[in-house]
Order: sequence, then C-alpha cells, then structure tokens
Amino acid sequence: MLEAIGQARRSVELEIYIFANDEIGRRFLDALTQAAKRGARVRVLADAFGSLTLSANFFQPLLAVGGEVRFFNPLRFSRFGVRNHRKLLVCDRQTAFLGGANICDCHSGDGITTGWFDLMVKIEEAELATQLADEFEQTFANAGFAHGRFRRLRAFRRFRRRTNETQIFAVRPGRGAGSFQRALHQDLAHAHSADFIVPYFLPRRKLRKLLRQTVQRGGHVRLILPAHCDVSIARAASLIYYARLLRAGVEIYEYQPQILHAKLCLVDEKVFAGSSNLDVRSFNMNYELMLRFADPITVAGAKEIFSETLRHSRRIELKEFRRSQTFWQRWKNYWAHFLVARIDPLLALRHIASR
Repeated sequence: MLEAIGQARRSVELEIYIFANDEIGRRFLDALTQAAKRGARVRVLADAFGSLTLSANFFQPLLAVGGEVRFFNPLRFSRFGVRNHRKLLVCDRQTAFLGGANICDCHSGDGITTGWFDLMVKIEEAELATQLADEFEQTFANAGFAHGRFRRLRAFRRFRRRTNETQIFAVRPGRGAGSFQRALHQDLAHAHSADFIVPYFLPRRKLRKLLRQTVQRGGHVRLILPAHCDVSIARAASLIYYARLLRAGVEIYEYQPQILHAKLCLVDEKVFAGSSNLDVRSFNMNYELMLRFADPITVAGAKEIFSETLRHSRRIELKEFRRSQTFWQRWKNYWAHFLVARIDPLLALRHIASR
C-alpha cells in the first residue's frame, strides 16, 4: 500500500476505520503528504470513532500541501452507533486495496509470529479500481452522515454488478438483508462446500440454517474463528452458537498464533473478501465493502490462504467444548450475546430512524 501511494501521480483515495498515530500511521501520513506534494489529489476518510485517538493537528502536514481529510459521522450520541468500517485504498484509479487491515502498528506483521492475522486484496484492474473509487466518492461526499431516508434506503438496497466474475457489494445501514448478505445466502442455498475465516461471528437464523443444510446435503462447512480476539465480548457472544453448530456437523477451528482479524468466505467456487464480518453490526449497522470473485486464479489463491490458516488452527470438539463451558461461562456468554446481538443493533437502528 505504501509503495502504491509512493507511485501515485494523479490521485490517492484512502477510506479507513482506524488511522492511528503510531509508526505505521506516521509512515502513511508521510507517504500521503509526499503524494500531495507531487501534485496528486489526496483524500482521506477516517471514521470519527475508530480514529478517535488522533490529535486535532495530526493531519496538518497533509492539509498544508493541499490534501483533504474528513472524519466520517462526527461523534454525536444520537447517531454514535453507525460507523464506517471500510478499509479501501485506490491510487490513480488503477490500483486498489480492499480488506480488513487498519492503518496501525497492530496490523503490521505476518499474523503468525507478530501482528494480527489480516487479509487485504490487491486489485490491478482499472475498471474495477475506478468503480471502487466511485464508491469512495459517494462516502466521502456524505462524511457528515446527513443524507436523507429515501436516498439511504436506495443505497442500502443497491446490488452493484461489474462482470460475471467480480461483483461489488456496498453495504450501508438499514433493516433487512443487504446486498452482500443476500448474495451470500443465494450462494449457500445450493452449496456443497463453505469455508469461512472471520473474527466476529454472530450469524442470523437464516445463515445458521443454510450452514446446517449444506452439511445435510453431504457437503462440508468449516469455520475458522479466533482463539484470541481484540473484542472479547464479541468472542464470548459467538460461543453461544458453537454447540448447536457442532451438533449439526459444522467444523469449527480456532486460530492460535495471534489475534484473528481477516474476513474471507469461500462458497464452492466463489470467494468473498473485504471488510464485513458475519455479524449483525456488519450486516445492518456499518458501512462495509465486499467483493465477490469467481475467476479460478483468485479462488485458488483464497483456498490456499484458507488451507494455510487451517494449519495454525485447533479444531474444537463438541465434548471438549461442553466440558469447558461452566455455568459461569455460559452466563457470561448469554449476556455478551444479549448486548452485542440485541442491544447494540437496537440503539444503532434507532439512530438511523431518527435522522
């Protein structure tokens, strides 16, 4: 990403949830500032909550040379719950990066010996990069989170198509299933295999049903979830689903070396990658961006990533899991699930409706 910014001559568009004032953050700030000095139009959109720790003058070197910086959804209690969770970089509308990694030191490393385990997709197709830049344009223009209800509903329901092999799913807050969720359900409806790497796993009833049905058809479902999570309450909430999924024949593994933050979904010969988790916040409360690929080279690469991740993961067995779940542990998991899957969405959706 730093190399791409260093080579940019016309434009750099960065949309990020966390931009931290640490070694990696300062390296990115310097690269963005140098790009602006070369004459490129540099724009940064950081989420106001995710990047809360930044000082007021952090971006001053970039602003001084003509760069533009906006913070998405400035903090107000009445709309605090709706966040921009996207991680997107587009340079010269030729090269793009999309995935789960933020701009901070914790994402620097191989995910095995150091740093969180995360995933970014590099795109070198001008047409696709241009469409991703267009997505940035719309979110950057609405950084103040002030567009009306009718426009919001249209944006949330949009299903954007590029080719038969790659599709863009731009998810915005709202009730019901968004474009990524609907596409995932459609692919799972007749799937024979489904492999997931995801850090936050709170599946709705329909998704759980589709996973069980895949196993019942004689297929396999494998979930790689975190043994170590940056949001402990989210991991506790996901444990609610372990026993029932294990009984249904779903295989669950936990990634051991580092904190797991990657998002990857493989359904037969299709692969989804981007910023979205499999939870209610990503489906209904956040701004997210996902891509679906169907070309054989990308699918093969995703399968290789999954296989390598599986090597560093431990399989969870039903009997062992049941023994580990004391009454106190089950009680904590229940209340964690109640807060994450019930209270958090209720507050966020009220914020959306009040706008």
